[in-house]
Amino acid sequence: MSKYIKISDVSKIVNLIDPVSKRPLNYILRYWEREFKEIKPKKINNRRYYTAKQVEIIKLIKFLLKNKGMTISGAKNLLSLNMNKLDDHDSISLKDDYYKHKIKVKTKQLLEKIKKIKSNGKKNSS
Repeated sequence: MSKYIKISDVSKIVNLIDPVSKRPLNYILRYWEREFKEIKPKKINNRRYYTAKQVEIIKLIKFLLKNKGMTISGAKNLLSLNMNKLDDHDSISLKDDYYKHKIKVKTKQLLEKIKKIKSNGKKNSS
């Protein structure tokens, strides 16, 4: 059985957080749910739970809308074309940009963790 992720956790994963209150913006995911047929969370006791595959689709949607500045209808069209088919012959593509962005974010997170470990190590050694 696959692991299900709560809507608040998905909001945190994809960084949909209100900068002032630091609360997850779950309403955005609920809106995208209505707009994109690819997102169908499982509802248990009237709460939404997403699979890891759905979280990846949500990350892609956020990338297309926020980073690439696409409209919702443009992102819908792109997802309906099946991005793997779209990218077979085009090396400079949206999918490449998405993966480059994903790698940059992961690298930044790792560098922050390394910096944190180094600073904690210096405190303990003195």
